[in-house]
Amino acid sequence: MGEFFPAPIFFEGTVFEFNRMTLVRLVATAALVAIFWVVTNRARLVPGRAQNIAEMGLDFVRVNIAEEILGKQHARPFIPLLTTMFFAIFALNITGVIPFLNIASTSVVAVPLLLAVASFVAFIYAGIKAHGAFGYLRTTLFPSGVPWPIYIILAPIELLSTFVLRPATLTIRLMANMLAGHLLLVLFFGMTHWLFLEAGGALKGVGVITLGAAIAFTVFEIFISALQAYIFTLLTAVYINLSQEAH
Repeated sequence: MGEFFPAPIFFEGTVFEFNRMTLVRLVATAALVAIFWVVTNRARLVPGRAQNIAEMGLDFVRVNIAEEILGKQHARPFIPLLTTMFFAIFALNITGVIPFLNIASTSVVAVPLLLAVASFVAFIYAGIKAHGAFGYLRTTLFPSGVPWPIYIILAPIELLSTFVLRPATLTIRLMANMLAGHLLLVLFFGMTHWLFLEAGGALKGVGVITLGAAIAFTVFEIFISALQAYIFTLLTAVYINLSQEAH
C-alpha cells in the first residue's frame, strides 16, 4: 500500500510536494502530448499508420460517445472536453503496466476527483445553458408530471443523486478499479518471484501458474485501462445530455 503514497522527492511538506506518483503523471502527460504533437505536425491527406490510429481514436470519441449520446447538434461544444478526458484517463491508467512506471496515477483519489469535478462542472454548465439556473434546478429536482406530495421524497433523492452521487461514483469507480488492478499485479508477480527464487521443492513449479496469472492480469489491466476511460467519458456525456434534456 505504501506504493500509493511514495516518499517526497522535492518540496516535502508543501503544497508543491513532488513524489514518484507525480512523476508518473508528468511522464504520462508528456508522452500523450508528444504523441499527438508529432502526429498532427506530420498530418497528411493520405494518413500514415500513426496518423490513422490517432484519427481512429479521435473519431471513436466523437462518433461513438459525443455524437451518439448528445447528438451532432449538441455534441460539438463538448467534443474537446470528452476527447481530452478519454485520452488523459487512458494515459494515466496505462502507466500501471508500463515497466519502470508500474503504477496508475489514477489509483489514488486526487486525479479521479479532479476529473469528476471537471465532469460535474460540464454537466452543470450544460444544464444552466439549456434551461437557465432556476430552470435547471426546477427540471432536475421537480420533474413535471409527478403528483406534488411525491416531490417531498423525490426532490431530496434527485438532489443527492445529481449533485453528490454522480461525482462521487465517478471518482470511486475509477480509483477503485485501478487500485485493485495494481494490487493484483503486485500480488501475482511478487508471489512468482518468491516461488521461483525462495520456495523449495515442488512449490517452485507453482510459480509457473502464478506467472501465467500475472501475465493474464497484465493483459486484463490494459483492457480495464481503456474500459475505465470509456466508461468515465461515456457517463460524462450521459450526464451532460440529462442536464440538457428535461425529464
